[in-house]
Amino acid sequence: MGVLESLRAGLLRPRVMPGTHAAGPALSWIGDERIAISGVPSARVVAGLAEQGVTHVVNCRPRAQVWWSGDLAAERATFGPERVAHAPMQDHGLRQRPAAWAPAARFAAQVLEDLPQARVLVHCTAGRRRSVMLTYAVLRMRGHDRASAAALLLRYRTEAVLVPAYVRSVEEWLATRPGNVSDLTK
Repeated sequence: MGVLESLRAGLLRPRVMPGTHAAGPALSWIGDERIAISGVPSARVVAGLAEQGVTHVVNCRPRAQVWWSGDLAAERATFGPERVAHAPMQDHGLRQRPAAWAPAARFAAQVLEDLPQARVLVHCTAGRRRSVMLTYAVLRMRGHDRASAAALLLRYRTEAVLVPAYVRSVEEWLATRPGNVSDLTK
């Protein structure tokens, strides 16, 4: 994790906990990658996401939370089920099972590859850890090396926390895949 620690040490980043604002959570677009990270949008502001350029959504909240709050159902109703992926993960700081998140990472990477006008929102509850992990996976799948993927996330999402166990989960999964990192979307 020396790369991630050295990147973090070189960046001055305010520690602000995201909150749900009247217009919804702030979206952090990651450079020119057409992918954004945020905290959970409330069901009432999901429709406004399209006005912010979002065409597809990846929800990284656990099943119980999306059932209780209705955010996943609202996203599917607004964007259509074919434009929304679910990566049901708990935020426990331990290794994340690829079965929970890899299909959603593939979904986002494939959408960005196939649809030049697509813009994908990846969110969890606070937009700090699980959504950052999934976006890290997408960036890696799209050809970024570890350092550049981490640097993009830390630069454009000031709240981002690259949990070491989550990063290892992505890297271990990538290492088990045949071929090139960018071939993983196929």
